[in-house]
Amino acid sequence: MIDHSLLNPALTARELDEGCELAARYNVASVCILPYALGRCARMLAGSTVKASTTIGFPHGGHATSIKLAEVRQALADGGQELDAVINIGMARSGDWNYVREELRALTEATHGGGAKIKVIFENAYLNDEMKIRLCQICGEIGADWVKTSTGYAAAGATLADLELMRKHSPPQVQVKAAGGIRDLDALLAVRAIGVSRVGATRTASMLDECRERLGLAPIGQAAPAITPAGY
Repeated sequence: MIDHSLLNPALTARELDEGCELAARYNVASVCILPYALGRCARMLAGSTVKASTTIGFPHGGHATSIKLAEVRQALADGGQELDAVINIGMARSGDWNYVREELRALTEATHGGGAKIKVIFENAYLNDEMKIRLCQICGEIGADWVKTSTGYAAAGATLADLELMRKHSPPQVQVKAAGGIRDLDALLAVRAIGVSRVGATRTASMLDECRERLGLAPIGQAAPAITPAGY
């Protein structure tokens, strides 16, 4: 369920590499990494089951659509398999749903055309329930793969109420991702119980170590996996 998040802008090259190695050790769903490091991440994870992913229009969503599309093209060229794209928050709050729909349609078509999947970030801290519901409907109409609560950089992140709302108003084929505030195993299990299929997390190791302990499984070893860093 976990997308291991490596999006802190202060992370060093070594810390990014170590994050990719940790994700491979724990066999998570994906690494969501800073865009400039995506190519290196994809090369390091090649041959594993962990997908390389990055962000589009992150974290504020205010990029021109043409810039977001350029980011999609670059991410696909760098080996991105899943892209987390931020909506234009201001246009959603303005009620310009045609703008929001057409931008998301263009991003989704470009992503799918490159063989990747797209997660649409709402940034719920700035939206009311009516806006969130409309976004769920739009994402269903355009064929997005996930709807996602937050970037993790707003005033608030994922809440159970928002996740329940998003699951209720999204078509069955659209998955739900929680991001921002999922910091322990109990929180992860709570969102899983309401139908969340992915969680963005930085505390991956502590959550999965606790999971293994509860299941009576041996801890994950600290030895690095057989992945080879390549130059940025």
